[in-house]
Amino acid sequence: MKTLRLVGLVAAAGLALTACSGTGQDDDGASSNKKDYTYAVITHSSSGDAFWDRVKSGAEQAGDDYGVTVQYDSDPDPAGQSQKIDGAVADKVDGIVVSMANPDGLETSIKAAVAAGIPVVTINSGVDRFQEFGAITHIGQSETIAGQAVGQRLKDEGLSNVICVIQEAGNVGLEERCKAVGGTLGGKVENLQVDGTDDAAVQASITSKLQADSSIDGVLTLGGQYAIDAVGAVEQAGSEAKVATFDLSEDVITNIQDGKILFAVDQQPYVQGYLGVTTMYLKDLNGNDVGGGQPVNSGPAFVTQENADDVLEYAKNGTR
Repeated sequence: MKTLRLVGLVAAAGLALTACSGTGQDDDGASSNKKDYTYAVITHSSSGDAFWDRVKSGAEQAGDDYGVTVQYDSDPDPAGQSQKIDGAVADKVDGIVVSMANPDGLETSIKAAVAAGIPVVTINSGVDRFQEFGAITHIGQSETIAGQAVGQRLKDEGLSNVICVIQEAGNVGLEERCKAVGGTLGGKVENLQVDGTDDAAVQASITSKLQADSSIDGVLTLGGQYAIDAVGAVEQAGSEAKVATFDLSEDVITNIQDGKILFAVDQQPYVQGYLGVTTMYLKDLNGNDVGGGQPVNSGPAFVTQENADDVLEYAKNGTR
C-alpha cells in the first residue's frame, strides 16, 4: 500500500507543477508554455493478459491525470515490438516506455529512438541493460532479488524439490527468476517450459510432471493465471505439492485466502505503467531524471493470507 500512496504523491507533485505560475501556468490556470505530450507505451504482452492489463491501466490513468496522450500497444514478437518502436519514432512522440523481455531484439530500435532525441524508459524487463541502451531509468523489480526472496520463503516452508514453470520461451527475466530461486532454496529447482498461450496445455504439462515424480513438493509459476493451472494440476495429480507464484489476479488472491496458494510475488504492474508515464512527463515538464540513472523498484511485494483481504480490494479495481 505504501507504494501506491507514493504514486499518488508523485502524481500530485506532477500536477502541482502544472498548476503553479512558476512553471508556465498563469495564476488563473491558463497554460503559457504547455504542449500536448504524446507517449508511446510498447510492451511485449499478449492480448487478454491480466498482468499487462494492469500495466496498461496504470499508464492510461497517468495520462488522464496529467492530461497527456498515451498510446498503448504490444507485441509478443521482438521483431513486431521493434517495428512499433520504429513507428513511434517516425511519429515523433515525446517519449517511449518499453518493456525489454528480449533486449537483443530491441537494441537497434531503442538506440535509434534515443539517437533521435526521444527519451526512453524501460519497464518490467531489461533492468540489466537499460543504461547500455541509453534509457533514462528502469521501473520494475530485480528478478534476482525477487527470486532469492522466493527461494528463501520456499525453503522456510520446508520445500526442497521445486519445478519452476516458464510460460514464455526466451524471456530473460523469467529465466533469471528460476535461477535466483535455486540460489537460496538449497534444494532442487527444475525448469519446466510450457506453452503460456494454452492454459489447458499448461495444466496438463504440470500434471504430467507431478505424476512422473512424486518427490516434487513445490510448484512455482511465474504468472498469476498459471498458478490457477498449477492448483488444478496438483489436484488432478493427487499431489501434495505446494503452489506459489509470481504476479496476481483476483483468482490468485482468493486461492491464497483458501490456502491453495502459499503466496504471490507482486511486482505491482500498475505502478510500472503509471510511473513509466510519470517519468516521461516530468522529463518533458521539468527536465527531471527520475531515478538518477538508477532503476526504480516497483517490487517485490508479497501477498499472503495475512494481507490478502486488503489487496483483494485493489485487485477488484484492476490496480493490483
